[in-house]
Amino acid sequence: MKDLDAQATRLLVEEAAAIDERRWQDWLALYLEDCEYWAPCWKDDDTLCADPRSELSHVFYRSRGGLEDRVWRIGSGKSPASRPMPRTLHAIANVRAASDREGRMEVRSNWINHVFSLRDRATEVFFGRYEHSLARSGGAWRIARKKIVLLNDQIPTYIDIYHL
Repeated sequence: MKDLDAQATRLLVEEAAAIDERRWQDWLALYLEDCEYWAPCWKDDDTLCADPRSELSHVFYRSRGGLEDRVWRIGSGKSPASRPMPRTLHAIANVRAASDREGRMEVRSNWINHVFSLRDRATEVFFGRYEHSLARSGGAWRIARKKIVLLNDQIPTYIDIYHL
């Protein structure tokens, strides 16, 4: 199990570094084409939305194509919310690989992200839990599904992929 935890940690830390360093193509390459990327909203204080197709989400992409479009908008300057780009620092902790069956691994972890907005000269902190489903592809682990549970969901203005 320790080897699986180490492999999962390596991937999650690389994903965080790619976002923080704005290496968008490296970040996208960590995701499978048919991946799902989801940050559900809370229905109430204790209940998360359960279905991204019929309930509210902070962010939901059905495939890597949605993530690619978002990255293109960030890089093109056509995203006013992303200008200027904030500085981010993601920290990943308590990575636990739940299973490895036939080239798939379920991973749970905790995260915290400090975001410095150049526009507002303010720092925001977001934190929560990640649930990753990883799959072997081309000899490496790739992200098949990412669920982001945002625990402090009092969002001051907007939220984007780099906040999570």
